[in-house]
Amino acid sequence: MIPLHMGALHPFEQALTLLLAFGPFVLLGAVIWWRRVGERRTDEQMAAEEGVEERERLS
Repeated sequence: MIPLHMGALHPFEQALTLLLAFGPFVLLGAVIWWRRVGERRTDEQMAAEEGVEERERLS
């Protein structure tokens, strides 16, 4: 169904409408993904450091 209350939209206007409608959700998903990758790296680094400290203590 095409909303025609303001007439047909130009293709550029359709693309802009879709960008404004879904863009924030895409951006939010990208930010969440990026933060999870960063947290995973930090957790791996901390685990590696704890492993080194544990081996030094046992030596």
